[in-house]
Amino acid sequence: MTAPSTVLVTGGAGFIGSHTCVELLDHGYEVIVVDDYSNSTPQVFAQVERITDRFVGAVYELDIRDRASLSAVFDRHSVDAVVHFAAHKAVGESSRSPVEYYDANVGGTTSLLRVMRHHGVRQLVFSSSCSVYGDAARVPLDEAAPARPTNPYAASKWICEQILADVCARVPGFAVLCLRYFNPVGAHPSGQLGESPLGTPENLMPYLAQVAVGRKPDLRVFGDDYDTPDGTAIRDYLHVMDTAEAHRLALDHLADGPGMRIFNLGTGQGHSVLDVTAAFGVACGTPIPYRVVGRRPGDVAELVADAGAVARAWGWRPTRGLDDMCRDLWRFQRLHPLGYQLPARRHRFLPGRA
Repeated sequence: MTAPSTVLVTGGAGFIGSHTCVELLDHGYEVIVVDDYSNSTPQVFAQVERITDRFVGAVYELDIRDRASLSAVFDRHSVDAVVHFAAHKAVGESSRSPVEYYDANVGGTTSLLRVMRHHGVRQLVFSSSCSVYGDAARVPLDEAAPARPTNPYAASKWICEQILADVCARVPGFAVLCLRYFNPVGAHPSGQLGESPLGTPENLMPYLAQVAVGRKPDLRVFGDDYDTPDGTAIRDYLHVMDTAEAHRLALDHLADGPGMRIFNLGTGQGHSVLDVTAAFGVACGTPIPYRVVGRRPGDVAELVADAGAVARAWGWRPTRGLDDMCRDLWRFQRLHPLGYQLPARRHRFLPGRA
């Protein structure tokens, strides 16, 4: 088994997907992207090309559940491996729309696997999540911790992992690297590429950025009565560029052999919602207003990674901290106050550093 050179990235216009495209192009890979733009925009590819001075080989707008259209992409390109990001990803939304989440996340994965098998592609890097651990009895969490998903998003990722394990057990030569990552945030350090969700952000950091730039009046803190030092939920935040680097290394390590391997990606350090809010206020030069509301269904008190396994296996460790994450996200938000699609002149910034 050799390391792949042409990589299909599903969901490549999304936050982590687009940063991974930058990482892959910077390291000589040929990149093909499919995305349905349900929570992204094709405008990111101009930014990717601006950063890397390379073009994405081809971009196709399609839903990966459309097997005929997806198969046509494999017909046109000699794909060596797939990095699979395409999925819905918000905990709160999944509790409101569970059927849609199972359909998109599980149905999309099985569709992709059927097309890959038909075309003889047997190398996959899967975007999983720390949320599969659920309400953990202890932290930090290593890969041996039991899966206890508490919401449909987490359950959909766990089901996908089980499907992939079954495929690896029954299809000779099939190799999967499953990456469970802990809250990727931040932006490309150039400020040209970052997270620009359509509609109201469901995750903390992009919501903070929209408050700082004046698009939202304040941050809603979902619960301050958790069993944590300040009562707010604790998470292990990982810079998106560290996350992208780990995906590129995973592609290199698919050549280690067939079967399924699971690795946590995280820093091993937890930060509460109020910690992150304070750090982002420092980055943008003004305190972020917030108000406490009730807990959000499906949330848990604390998720922090033990990422020792991937460090031992690949020598990979994250190199960027919370201050870097906040600084890079704020740089992106300043340059794109209304995202990629709308003119900046129609909005205001909170007072503070420009």
